[in-house]
Amino acid sequence: MDAYLAPLAGGALIGLSASLLMLVNGRIAGISGIVGGLLGQRGERFGHDIAFVAGLLLGPLTYFTIFGNAPQVIVTASWPLLIVAGLLVGFGTRMGSGCTSGHGISGLARLSPRSFAAVLTFLATAIVTVLVMRLGGWL
Repeated sequence: MDAYLAPLAGGALIGLSASLLMLVNGRIAGISGIVGGLLGQRGERFGHDIAFVAGLLLGPLTYFTIFGNAPQVIVTASWPLLIVAGLLVGFGTRMGSGCTSGHGISGLARLSPRSFAAVLTFLATAIVTVLVMRLGGWL
């Protein structure tokens, strides 16, 4: 696939799935909320949430099985650093009442001011993090 078509197709599929989840179930496609809800719920949404998370995990595996071109991923960070980073991300999504998918995809599409502020914060933090990592020689 052309270098521009694959990301375009991926973005279109993410938008389509978020739209369908809203239209069919009346739910926002916020991954942290869905995964967090799985840890504490056993109601009627449990099956839908399991199917959503299974699709997130099986989608890339299906793509790689069909097209056979998995990207090379090289992780140079240590396990303790990855664990701390994951916990900080989890804390941040709870503190920010959502993650990049909930605010960035669903929230911006609904013109939510809170989501706009959250996405600006995500982007500013990412930019500052990359600058600090590069200036410190870690990247």
